[in-house]
Amino acid sequence: MIFVILFKMKKRGPIIGVSGLILVVVSISIMVSVYPSSNVGDKNNLYLPSMFEGMFDKVSDNIQILPDESGYFSYGTQSSNVPLLWGVQIIDYHDGDKLSISISNIYGDSYGEFSQNTSVIFEMLQIAKSDTLNFEIQNHGPRVVNLVVMISEDPDNSNTFSNPNSPFVNTVLPLVISGILLILGIIILLVGVILYLIDWKNTQNDKRRY
Repeated sequence: MIFVILFKMKKRGPIIGVSGLILVVVSISIMVSVYPSSNVGDKNNLYLPSMFEGMFDKVSDNIQILPDESGYFSYGTQSSNVPLLWGVQIIDYHDGDKLSISISNIYGDSYGEFSQNTSVIFEMLQIAKSDTLNFEIQNHGPRVVNLVVMISEDPDNSNTFSNPNSPFVNTVLPLVISGILLILGIIILLVGVILYLIDWKNTQNDKRRY
């Protein structure tokens, strides 16, 4: 009985490590199935309006803004007392890109000012009544940027998450699951390696005693 227990203890590290490795392989397989290796470098695959197709009520055309210049976008809301989700994606993002976004209505009332130094930003506004929102987007970076503005009224009632054929369900959700499996697999793999080293060290100490 004691021999069986010792045998299992010596094998627990490799067994746990292999389990973690299997999760990592499954995660990578999911990623490859969603984004084939031939398309990994294609920036169009990361175009959010396509990935979240059906979620946005309006997506702007490509807006190109020179350094120290501003671009503009307007949107007229259709509903009252609903949340409004808006986002800005820099399509060709590079390190050092920086935007400031000011939102106001036609009367000059401010809905807030926001800073962006990542490829995408999403924020939520509460719209008390139908209004026209004006976005002033200023480029504080050193180069020309290309971006799109995305608007979704009352996103909680969007069918993007419930539609089994939506790009979100077919692309984003598998990537989220893949990421979770990858993190879990790496953790389990590290635990297995640590346990193997501990058991190996204990085995060496036992040999020295005899």
